[in-house]
Amino acid sequence: MYLIERYIMDETRRLVMIIVGFLIFIFASYSAQRYLTDAANGIIALQAVVDIVFYKVLIALEMLLPVGLYVSVAIALGQLYNDSEITAIFATGSSPLRLHKSVLILAIPLGMLVTVLSMYGRPWAYAQIYQLKQQSQSELDVSHLRPKKFNINDNGRMILAEHIDPASNRLSDALIYTPSANKTSVYRVRSLEVIDSSPTTPSVMLHSGTAYQLDHKGTEDTEQIYDNLALHLKPLKQSIDAKSKSASTAELSRSTDPADIAELQWRESRGINAVLMALLATSLSRTKPRQGRFATLLPLAVLFTVIFYGGNICRTLVANSTLPVIPGIWLVSLLMSLGVLILIAREYSFMQKLFR
Repeated sequence: MYLIERYIMDETRRLVMIIVGFLIFIFASYSAQRYLTDAANGIIALQAVVDIVFYKVLIALEMLLPVGLYVSVAIALGQLYNDSEITAIFATGSSPLRLHKSVLILAIPLGMLVTVLSMYGRPWAYAQIYQLKQQSQSELDVSHLRPKKFNINDNGRMILAEHIDPASNRLSDALIYTPSANKTSVYRVRSLEVIDSSPTTPSVMLHSGTAYQLDHKGTEDTEQIYDNLALHLKPLKQSIDAKSKSASTAELSRSTDPADIAELQWRESRGINAVLMALLATSLSRTKPRQGRFATLLPLAVLFTVIFYGGNICRTLVANSTLPVIPGIWLVSLLMSLGVLILIAREYSFMQKLFR
């Protein structure tokens, strides 16, 4: 490897490790705070928080790694431009292609890693998160429920209990609220015993209470006073979006559903977009002497925002069948490739004028 390429690579690689490490710490801290709040409210089990945060970080790496490389390239090359080192390199007869080559040596392996994480790590992590949430919210594991608090799961079911005994799986002075499309059910119970805690058929036995069925149209409301009532609760259902995210790449490739196609294109384009973002940062990191190495960060931040939201918008449009699957999400990659080619052509034109 040539000296120039190795020098630029070392500067960039050091910054990538620092920035990605910082981003992981910030994201993990935010996720931990969010899910610890859910655990405190009885939405998920406390022991599941660490695992969910780990899986969330694994999912986020497909975004954090490209962002870290993107910012690192901009700062590293911006510093070299600011110190006139790039000018000295060009004065020796080197072409701008050497800068892109230096970045590609680092960007291509990182892009391959991002592709693997997106194609295989992302669905696996989403499947594990869904399984943990299902165990916490559908098994009726009363150990994670909090007394005198509204314990709500993703289906909207709410359990409020004055006293909770995890050892015997019993609740006393409890209120259960279960919404549905056409009616709402409310159960006021003196004591509650968990009969079946399986995720697929959760059921409880209610002792001494009143059941209310509230019709949303207001015509068939009912009230029932009971001594013993067996209640079969709805299991936690996985949303369509969650199913696509947790589905394997092989399953998505066989599917004709627009949402699955959008998810597949999203996974396939992550690695390529990471490389293209690094090349864009290489071309846009040029600064004038003494302008400062951070001078280009604002336009690069605007460009990243456009790329990020553009990808999400295209993904939503493909999932809704508004945007054709061809080009689909690849439209963003095509526009980025066109931008890279234009910027490289502009650099060669600039160099020819500079040394003419």
